[in-house]
Amino acid sequence: MAVAVDCRDQISNAEWQARVDLAAAYRLVDMFGWTDLLGTHLSVRVPDAKDQFLINPYGLLFEEITASSLIKVDEEGNVLSPTEYEVNPAGFVIHSAVHIAKPEIACVMHTHTTAGTGVATQKDGILPITQPALAVIATTAYHDYEGLATDLDERERIVRDLGDNRVLVLRNHGLLTVGQSVAEAFVWMYRAERACRMQLAFQQSGAELMPISKEVQEVTIERNRQANSPEGHRPVGRKEWPALLRKLDRVDQSYKT
Repeated sequence: MAVAVDCRDQISNAEWQARVDLAAAYRLVDMFGWTDLLGTHLSVRVPDAKDQFLINPYGLLFEEITASSLIKVDEEGNVLSPTEYEVNPAGFVIHSAVHIAKPEIACVMHTHTTAGTGVATQKDGILPITQPALAVIATTAYHDYEGLATDLDERERIVRDLGDNRVLVLRNHGLLTVGQSVAEAFVWMYRAERACRMQLAFQQSGAELMPISKEVQEVTIERNRQANSPEGHRPVGRKEWPALLRKLDRVDQSYKT
């Protein structure tokens, strides 16, 4: 693995902080076992250059990614930072779709986990059978599989299907989450992944389902919308992210380099 040159003296403080947060997210994805070797991607918009975003160098494992090694690209996929690595074309299509169309979104995360893909392959997707699932369903949409995401025309359909939601189930493919910060996108991914794991655990048990009534589903979904809003008692990512960084720092702080 090539060692990335520390670039903090060549960029703004805001960009450096975005790089540190994104590198931390890559390490946490690895820590939680959500990786797919070199596949899948996390990206963040460059704070002081709204038409540019940071993404992983195609060739590094998530456990190897540092703030300096992240690649800066523009909306056309042009690499803007010195690197010996490339950007995965499929990753560029999926992430640029959201970054171009939704300036309020700072971060996009995409995974191919066993649980996430297992549920994405089911016709009914995430089922309203657990409390964590209802929290996720409150802001979940679906996008039909179109093959490897290398067709730029698919970007419009990805954005259309995502709408104003925070979770997009990519059918037969995996999960995608977005947020106004790395923290928000990561915690939505954690919640979506956990809901999928619980669903598969129940389905594999062979037990009889204890259904949640439609009325309780609706009430719970609405309560989650309120609780997760900026005015609620648990705005997504705000309290979890500092705790996750402390957890990561106890293990390995090299992501900050």
